[in-house]
Amino acid sequence: MYFTDRGLEELVDRRGHEEVSFEWLADQLRTFVDLNPEFETPIERLASWLARLDDEED
Repeated sequence: MYFTDRGLEELVDRRGHEEVSFEWLADQLRTFVDLNPEFETPIERLASWLARLDDEED
């Protein structure tokens, strides 16, 4: 799956009517990093960026 709009649409299609929550996504990212430790730094950067979004909106 690609990290693009198309990839996100495919994720929704594959998950069916099941809601894709932030908690589910975080669990999947944690599992991915456990299996692919070379991606740990980019995933941590993404998590930091997501955590700071609220600060930028104020």
